[in-house]
Amino acid sequence: MESKLFTPYKLGPVTLRNRTIRSAAFENMCYGNKPSQDLFDYHTSVAKGGIGMTTIAYCAVNRSGVSFDGQLWMRPEIIPELKRLTDAIHAEGAKASIQLGHCGNMTHYYTCGCMPVGASSGFNMYSPTIHRKLGKDEIKGLVEDFGKAVDICRQAGFDCVEIHAGHGYLISQFLSPYTNRRKDEYGGSLDNRMRFMREVLAEVMKHAADDMAVVVKTNMYDGFKSGLQLPDCLTVAKEIEKCGVHGIVLSAGFVSKAPMAVMRGAMPLKTLAYYMNPWKFWWLKAGLAMVGRKLIPTVPFKEAYFLEDAKKFRAEIKCPLIYVGGLVSRKKIDEVLDSGFELVQMARALVHDPAFVNKMKEADENYRCGCKHSNYCIARMYTLEMRCHHCVDNLPQKLQKEIDKAESVVSD
Repeated sequence: MESKLFTPYKLGPVTLRNRTIRSAAFENMCYGNKPSQDLFDYHTSVAKGGIGMTTIAYCAVNRSGVSFDGQLWMRPEIIPELKRLTDAIHAEGAKASIQLGHCGNMTHYYTCGCMPVGASSGFNMYSPTIHRKLGKDEIKGLVEDFGKAVDICRQAGFDCVEIHAGHGYLISQFLSPYTNRRKDEYGGSLDNRMRFMREVLAEVMKHAADDMAVVVKTNMYDGFKSGLQLPDCLTVAKEIEKCGVHGIVLSAGFVSKAPMAVMRGAMPLKTLAYYMNPWKFWWLKAGLAMVGRKLIPTVPFKEAYFLEDAKKFRAEIKCPLIYVGGLVSRKKIDEVLDSGFELVQMARALVHDPAFVNKMKEADENYRCGCKHSNYCIARMYTLEMRCHHCVDNLPQKLQKEIDKAESVVSD
């Protein structure tokens, strides 16, 4: 069968030169919540490396949705620098996408400037922080903020927006019974819990009009007993399809409850603690030392680890589906595309080598990138810019040993 990988694909109103997308893995390169030269250099290198479309990750629609100092929040003053970035991406032949969302309860007052909010009030152990329930007027305001953010994206030259409705962030917090204990029309039944998502997507589609593509990242399961399971998530995906979006990105996991379900492998805890500010995160460093592996257990890595579950969605969803999760080889990417998925997303392969797509094109069907899934890039990303360990000079010996051990036990 002839490979679809390097054939063009029309995603809504936008035509990609091939079937690859750099997924919205958080770069932590927007220091002071603004675009930086590091962000510019990284995404232009991925565009130059052959990607069909590259996605600027995890951008909050307003200040209350920010969970990192190195994360964008959408406002008019950042448009010129974003436009410089999208112009450069386009000049390399790629399309530019941006992920929009709101972190909900996964932040702190000193980061987002207010008490964290969520579908319900409570205490988030992951942050950890107390958070309060959003009022109905606030929900309406947030829906409007999603629309305003899309307008900013258009002015900044983006071709596509990706709405984050998974991984335990705000839309996902409304969807999941674990985080939504509301008694009003936004809580209770799954249909009620999908109300906020429906309102957001209606607003986004209205503002995207007919010249921007819209895709939605959603969970296939939350990854723990009291969260959403696959049948419920299939209902959610069908509801997203009804909203008229141009594509659905199928992921899984809840960052605050089952983080390794999202990315697989083992979190290098020594690396994670090493880069944390000892004064700002002393409590978290202490917790990692005592019970880190219990809180963040290892989930074995397998290439294309979401594929079998994603096929269950493919069987029932007509909307274009975008596969993400553990793609590091040409052979497996071809297998995914031949299984009926229109596009593929990847991140760690492109952190390891921004030219991965071009190298696949130049090599034979057995080409594989050199990423060995130590997850150093992810552990580092919580404090510094995301970067592969092979790009870091003078790596401390204890971290190198941890990386070597992780890479020696990774499965296929």
